[in-house]
Amino acid sequence: VYDVIVIGAGPGGYVAAIRAAQLGMRVCIVDDWEMDGKPAPGGTCTNVGCIPSKALLSTGFLFEQIENEAIRHGIKVGKPEIDVEKMMDRKKGVVRQTNDGILYLFRKNKIDYINGRGSFVSSDDSGYVINASTSNSDNIRIKAPNVILALGSKPRALPGVPFDEKYILSNTGALALKEVPKNLWIIGAGVIGLERGCVWNWLGADVRKLEALPSLLGMADESISKEALKIFTKQGLSLTFGVKIEKVTVEDNRVSVVYQDSDGKAQEIWVEKLIVSIGRVPNTSTVDGATVGLKLDDRGFIEVDADCRTNLPGVWAIGDCVRGPMLAHKAEEEGVAVAERIIGRRAFVDYDEIPAVIYTEPEVAWVGLTEQQIRSTGRKYKVGQIPFMANGRARAADETLGFVKVLADADSDEILGVHIIGAGAGELIAQAVQAIAFKATAEDVGMMCQAHPSFSEAVKEAALAANKEAINF
Repeated sequence: VYDVIVIGAGPGGYVAAIRAAQLGMRVCIVDDWEMDGKPAPGGTCTNVGCIPSKALLSTGFLFEQIENEAIRHGIKVGKPEIDVEKMMDRKKGVVRQTNDGILYLFRKNKIDYINGRGSFVSSDDSGYVINASTSNSDNIRIKAPNVILALGSKPRALPGVPFDEKYILSNTGALALKEVPKNLWIIGAGVIGLERGCVWNWLGADVRKLEALPSLLGMADESISKEALKIFTKQGLSLTFGVKIEKVTVEDNRVSVVYQDSDGKAQEIWVEKLIVSIGRVPNTSTVDGATVGLKLDDRGFIEVDADCRTNLPGVWAIGDCVRGPMLAHKAEEEGVAVAERIIGRRAFVDYDEIPAVIYTEPEVAWVGLTEQQIRSTGRKYKVGQIPFMANGRARAADETLGFVKVLADADSDEILGVHIIGAGAGELIAQAVQAIAFKATAEDVGMMCQAHPSFSEAVKEAALAANKEAINF
C-alpha cells in the first residue's frame, strides 16, 4: 500500500513522483515504456519526442554549418557526408542516458518503480487498486488513496491512414530513418513538422510541407509568423497552405498523396517518405478509467478542475491527457503542484507564464499574449522591437536573423508578451518568463544590466524600445 501511485513516467509523472517522495509520501510509479528490452522512463518526451529530436537537430545544424557557414569564417573543408547510422546511435545514447538518469532519481528518492502498464481494477473508501501488467505477463496489484494520471499523448493519424513507420511516419518513425530520403513531404507545418523538416532539409532531403491552415504558425505572434515563413523559405523548405488531404496510399515503395490546393484544384504527388504531423491525442484508453467512473470529455481528455482534480476523490490528472498546451514543462509544473496539493499545501500554476519554443534554426520562442490577442481586446499597448542585426554578439557570431519583440500595456507599462525569433531564443525567453511572472514593466527590464556583448542585450533593447529609449537601434 502506497500514499501515491503515479501512472506514467513522462515529464509530468516522474516529476510528480519525485516531489511527492520529497514531501514524505511513499510513492510507486508505473510506466510501460521499454527501449531495446530495457525500462525506459521519460515518456514520449525522452524516448521519441523532445530529447531525441533535439539530438538530431543538433547534428543536422552542425552539418549545415560545416557545409554552408564554415567558409564564411575562413574555415575550408571538403563537402561533408552524413553517417545516418552513427547519427542515430548518438541519438540513442542521449536517450539512454536520460532514461538511466530518471531511474537513478527514483532510487535516490526511494520511489518504487514498476515497468508495466497501469490500469484501474477497483476502488473503495480506502483508495484505488491498480494492476501493473508487466511485459513478462506478471500482474502486480498495488493500492493507494491517491492516484496521479500522467498518461501523455500519442500522434494523431489521418482518418483511415494508419502509421506504418516505414513510408507513412509519425514523429517516432521520423526520428528513426535509416538514410536521408531523396524527397520527404510533411503533412502539417506545426512545431513537430517544422523541427523534423529542418533536420532532413539540412541533411540534403527535398523537404516540402502541406498545411491545412492559411498561414504558418497561426498560434504565434503575427510578426513572428511572417518572419519565420521568410527565413524557412529561404532555407529551402517549401510550404503550401490551405490544402485539404483527400487520399493517402502506399504503392511500389512510394507514397501517393492526393489533395486539393487552396484554389480547390486536385493535385497528386509521389514521395519516398511522408511524415504526418497533425497534432496529438490524449493517451487515455489504456488505464481502464471506466472501471471506476473516470470522466472524459468529448475529445478523450480527462476532465479536471483548475487544480487538476478529476471527478474521482483522490484521483488527479496532469500533462497531455488534460486541457491546456501539450508541453513537457507544463506537465512538470502540474506534477509538482499536484504533489503539494495532496498534502494540503496551496500550489498555483500560472498558465499565462508557460513559454513555447520551436527548436528550429533560428529558434522561435514566446510567452504571454500575442499582438493580435491584445488588439482583439481593445486594450491599448505599445511595441518595442529590435533586430538581432543591431546586436554586437549576434554580428560576431554570424547569427543576425530575427528579432526580439516586447509588448507592454500603454498605461501601466506592464509587459504583456515577449516574442523572439533568433539564435538561442529558447534560452532568452527565460528572462521574459521571469519578467511576466513578477509583473515587471518594460522600464524594469530596460534598467537591468546585461553583459556585453551578449544576445540577452537584445531583450533589454526591445524593452527600452517599447518606451522609445533604445540605445543601439
